[in-house]
Amino acid sequence: MRRVIALLVAVGLGASAIGCSSDTKPRAQASQSASGSESVRGQTITLVTHDAFAVTDSVLKAFSDRTGITVNVVKGGDAGAVVNQAILTKDHPQGDVLYGIDNTLLSKGLDAGLFDPYVSPSLSSTDRTFDLDAQHRITPVDESDVCVNYDKRATTVSSLDDLRKPEFKDKLVVENPATSSTGLAFLVATVAKFGEDHYLDYWRALKANGVKVDDGWDQAYNNDFTLGSGGTGSRSVVVSYATSPPADALFATPPKTTSDVGSVDDGCFRQIEFVGVLKGTSHSAAAHAFIDFMLSKAFQEDMPEQMFVYPVRTDAALPELFTSLAAKPAHPVDVPQDQISANREKWIRDWTAAVLG
Repeated sequence: MRRVIALLVAVGLGASAIGCSSDTKPRAQASQSASGSESVRGQTITLVTHDAFAVTDSVLKAFSDRTGITVNVVKGGDAGAVVNQAILTKDHPQGDVLYGIDNTLLSKGLDAGLFDPYVSPSLSSTDRTFDLDAQHRITPVDESDVCVNYDKRATTVSSLDDLRKPEFKDKLVVENPATSSTGLAFLVATVAKFGEDHYLDYWRALKANGVKVDDGWDQAYNNDFTLGSGGTGSRSVVVSYATSPPADALFATPPKTTSDVGSVDDGCFRQIEFVGVLKGTSHSAAAHAFIDFMLSKAFQEDMPEQMFVYPVRTDAALPELFTSLAAKPAHPVDVPQDQISANREKWIRDWTAAVLG
């Protein structure tokens, strides 16, 4: 689940898998021009990403075996923190590729000039509704829905309005939108649901009802949620993802075929994650090859049970556990990119004053 468990160690994986892809011959030839030449063999690229990045070792190794490229993975916390750090260090970038910037933070990264354009030949195999930058400075990789989750053993939540009721006092934990992309997505969802004139009233009611604010998703879900991996949480309601149920089942000991996590189909925000080549890299061809790999069927079909997100490739198959347990909200909130871009910092600032002030 981007978001359910960061399965990999923060710094250094030795790299990845175009060779497992069943892409068409024209796409394979295009990748060969970038990644099969001697010019990239022996190169090491650094992927800057969030803590929940995960990929199966064998899938990543196949990429390294084919291309000769080693991938050093550097994790920097929540996606919000990763993007902020990339902006602060853009004159001396900390890596070659950045993965995890999402549609709530997109304009922030683009306006800062973080990325060099690249059009992957595999982009034609994706759902183009997720391709949000006409200049192709970023490439869509996955999508999922930020929703309210709850522990079905302890309670039931039907709508966001329920969370203002006395029975939910001291039961909800959320993420800070200033530091967390998950928290920012939920903040945007509340603006869309309650309107510019009333969303802060909703948050003031949550504050009065004992909402807890954590810096990032990992702390909120794994430490404070009653079904988190830490096993010590006291909050039975958390802002997480509609894909939390299959993660709960898969990571249970022993694994389960059902889930104790419920997902509220109200006020969900569809989050799209992107990858981009960081401006200033001296390994452009290798970076392009890695982006091609992230769009390959091998990587796209590996993601659901690694990061608990949906692939953007239209021909990528989903695992049975994912299709049987993951929720897919029928009507996620719709907030145009230009509205998010124009108001994001004001919403965060006003939320901070109302909830943390």
